[in-house]
Amino acid sequence: MRLTSLSLNGFKSFAKRDTLTFDSPIVCVVGPNGSGKSNVVEAIRFALGEQSMKSMRGKAGTDLIFKGSKHLQKGARASVSMYFDNNDKVFKIPNEEGENIKLNYSTVSIGRDVYPDGVNKYILNDEEVRLKDINNLLSSVNIGSSGHHIISQGEADRILNANVRERREMIEDALGLKVYQYKIKETERKLERATLNMQEVSIQRRENAPHLRFLAKQVEKIEKAKELSNELLHLYHEYLKRESVYIKSEESRLKTERIKISQELRILEDQISETKEDDTSQEKNMNELSFLERNLMEIRNVKGDLERKLGRIEGMMEAEEERIKRINESEVIDGEKAKVVFEEIDLLVEKAIAEGELSGIKSILYKIKEAIKNIYHSNKETGDSSSFQLNTFQKNKEQVLSEIEKITNEEKELTKKIEDKREETREFMESLRQKEKEKFGLKVRQQELSSHLEMLNIKENNLRKQKEQFDEEVSEGKPLVGQDIMLYQDFAVNDIENRNLQEELRKRIERIKIRLEDAGLAGGGDILKEYKEATDRDVFLSSQLEDLEKSIESLNKIINDLKDKIDIEFKDGIKKINKEFQNLFSKMFGGGNANLEIVVQNKGRNIKDVEEENFEEEIVFEQGIEINVSLPHKKVKELQALSGGERSLTSIALLFAMSQVNPPPFLVLDETDAALDEANSRKYGDMLEMLSKHSQLIVITHNRETMSRAGVLYGVTIGADGASKLLSVKFDEAVAIAK
Repeated sequence: MRLTSLSLNGFKSFAKRDTLTFDSPIVCVVGPNGSGKSNVVEAIRFALGEQSMKSMRGKAGTDLIFKGSKHLQKGARASVSMYFDNNDKVFKIPNEEGENIKLNYSTVSIGRDVYPDGVNKYILNDEEVRLKDINNLLSSVNIGSSGHHIISQGEADRILNANVRERREMIEDALGLKVYQYKIKETERKLERATLNMQEVSIQRRENAPHLRFLAKQVEKIEKAKELSNELLHLYHEYLKRESVYIKSEESRLKTERIKISQELRILEDQISETKEDDTSQEKNMNELSFLERNLMEIRNVKGDLERKLGRIEGMMEAEEERIKRINESEVIDGEKAKVVFEEIDLLVEKAIAEGELSGIKSILYKIKEAIKNIYHSNKETGDSSSFQLNTFQKNKEQVLSEIEKITNEEKELTKKIEDKREETREFMESLRQKEKEKFGLKVRQQELSSHLEMLNIKENNLRKQKEQFDEEVSEGKPLVGQDIMLYQDFAVNDIENRNLQEELRKRIERIKIRLEDAGLAGGGDILKEYKEATDRDVFLSSQLEDLEKSIESLNKIINDLKDKIDIEFKDGIKKINKEFQNLFSKMFGGGNANLEIVVQNKGRNIKDVEEENFEEEIVFEQGIEINVSLPHKKVKELQALSGGERSLTSIALLFAMSQVNPPPFLVLDETDAALDEANSRKYGDMLEMLSKHSQLIVITHNRETMSRAGVLYGVTIGADGASKLLSVKFDEAVAIAK
């Protein structure tokens, strides 16, 4: 695995996309101060996930974005990508189960973008991932965001100035033990969660305990009440079976009785209906008799009228005959007398007229004269008409007699009919009186049956209430004895008519129900269910506690194992580093001694077993690293007594020694040779060539000796547009430039 290229776009002074290709074991980046060459180192830190803005000479993420210039626009984001050759599939990343899985890519790219709002995005092979994923991936190849593989001019002396704990961390990073530290931290987080979960489960179990105890007592009461419940169930079976059979029997009996009464009532209604027809017949007979009597009366009235008419005619005939007789007897005498009278009156009238009296009298006298003439003439005509009149009266009499005879015959016939109808009515009335007696008897029976029917309605209503009470009893019994109450249907009973026994059973049931309700166990099924749920929950919580205890024990074991592994590998690594450190130190100084020493110091006090106010204090110790040096031909043994150049050579020797024990894929050296003289620069260059056999070297330098060891030089300059630019120079050209 090797770093193949580094791409920068909008990062600090690199406004546009620039790419450094690492085809040579040693690549030098050179340029004047302020050109932006150190930004290459910071870009590498940035891409590898560095979170300290201070180490990248900024205060916030926005300080990493190109600010713009007179000729170039402000950048929209800063983006850096690193590309690695992964043909040997050394890159690994843990899955959800914590297993390291090899990345099956021939090239692995790691990128990071930062935006003006401060948002960072981490990219792995064009897929956005978490910083944690980047750290895990880099740890698998002994790379971190900071540490032994990036050594800056100011940081070269950092390991000498660091305290013993910080040195240990730096050396652990160099030895590739960071991955174990990550695992320890992850395991400690799991341990913390498991401990919190255990505390929560313990609290839940303690909170559940009083309720569980209460339910246990209730269950004990329920168990004691089971005998009562069983007895109640048995009584229910007998009582309900007897009651259900009784109700069905009564329903059947009342139904039969209703049918019987209804049938008899229908028969009575038909019979009473027939008597109504007799009443109709009686009414018809009476109407017919009345009609005949009215007709007889009318006939008799007509007959009376005719008889009276006949009498008048006969009277008139007698008068006419008498008159004719008188006329005949006095016709001559009267005629002469009249004539004399008329003549005399006539003379007188003539005389009155002649004498010339009043005009009115004259007129009247004329009229009298005329009247007398008419009387005379009418008397004569009367004799002729009397004979005619008599003949007319005779004809009328004969006609009336004929009509009277006819009416009389009709009267006789009608009288006979009336007599017959009266006899028929009398006989019918006699029969009707007998039927009335029978009708009265029928109505009395009808009333009796109606009363029976009303009583039957009352009985049926009472039976319905009994049935409702039965259903209610079943409903009330279910919560007390459960669904087994319905098994009463299979219960065998005798003597269902004994209602006294049934009443006794009901009273016994009520007494047991009261005892159960007083015990507060009416909802025993719910209590048992709740007790089972509470017990199951307690068992579950207990099981969880066991699992958590095992998990905590396992996690503690993992942490201890990892710490042991770190301790073992750390001590072994110190031995290897000391060997390389001594070798490089003696080469640098022409002799002398240098080594790292593991020291133990008191970290502080840790309080354990805080629960229930019982606690104890534990003194915690931690390991650190001391650096011991002894220069040749000098008595200097303290780091603080070394000169600047000596400190620089010592730190370089130590850092190079650390990198030799567990070589990283690449080393970035940022002007670590700045304080070296010409002689030491050659030694430094020799060490670079030696190191380049195990790691790629990216060297930021002004030193000509260092440049001469590079296969490729990248020159960084500031263009007219105010942005950094890269120029690549091959090895041969680099030698010429260096000379």
